[in-house]
Amino acid sequence: MKRLPDNITVLAQSPRLRADKVEVVVTIPTFRRPEHLLKTVQSVKAQVTGRRFAIIVMENDAEGQEGAMAARPFFEDGTFEGILLIAHDRGNCNAYNAGWLAALARFPHFSSLLVIDDDELADPLWLENMCRARETYSVDIVGGPQIPVFERPEQQKWARHPVFAPLYDQSGPVPAVYSSGNLLLSRKVLEAMPYPFLDPMFNFMGGGDSDFINRCSGKGFRIAWCAEAPIRETIPSRRLESGWIRARGLRNGVISTLMEKRKRADEPFGRLRVIVKSLALLAFSPFKAIAKTLKSGSPSSGLYYIHVGLGRVLAEFGYANEQYRQPEKN
Repeated sequence: MKRLPDNITVLAQSPRLRADKVEVVVTIPTFRRPEHLLKTVQSVKAQVTGRRFAIIVMENDAEGQEGAMAARPFFEDGTFEGILLIAHDRGNCNAYNAGWLAALARFPHFSSLLVIDDDELADPLWLENMCRARETYSVDIVGGPQIPVFERPEQQKWARHPVFAPLYDQSGPVPAVYSSGNLLLSRKVLEAMPYPFLDPMFNFMGGGDSDFINRCSGKGFRIAWCAEAPIRETIPSRRLESGWIRARGLRNGVISTLMEKRKRADEPFGRLRVIVKSLALLAFSPFKAIAKTLKSGSPSSGLYYIHVGLGRVLAEFGYANEQYRQPEKN
């Protein structure tokens, strides 16, 4: 068993855990959502599969530890099979990195690692269908839909907004996925990619997952989508406020620029190409916004593309929208 670094502490481990028999590891980062965390872990525990799996919960609030305290008794009495750890360094990238490193260190024979967030619930066949998609399409990365669940029925109209709508409708090989909220990575991916897997630069902005997957794709790892493996994401009403939607669009634009800068860092005139593309996307965004508004009937859906274009350009001036700095507002 490999020793974990000092900024990762194992708080609890299920007593009858057979780490050498685990085929699949499910990682769940958590930050100040103790009640929903338990619902998330219960939905993972209820998976219908013949594959032996273990759960790693990564508590990222080293001071309060609300999630860890809620989940600890269930790991210690064996209700949840796996390990509970503290990722002492704040930031969602640090939490993911801690869990993925612990998976490699503690489970020597797992072949697939899945990710679900602590505000999500897994369908009973989620794990099995994600693993089957990896095998069916011979890929090392699989993404799946995050179905938004709103607080009130009348909010359901937001489900097709670009911020919340799934990327694809059908299963099969795809060029890219952008979210770790419903993700499978093969062990080969984690063994091939340098640590830290997710760049801490994205800790409070988000986008570390998109950047990581993009780098994996650059190394030749193939990607697929599994429409039959949905998770359901709880969407608080504050995320439907215009300010939050605008901030998310700007943030996504910033992330897009940062990723493209990294991709083109060694190309001749790479920086100039990024700037020209950002300006072109911003110039074209009003036309795309009008088309989207006419099609969807939602001005907010149209404005999203203008906000993304603005974010791409603002990134050239050092703008960074760190929505995760204030988790109570996210």
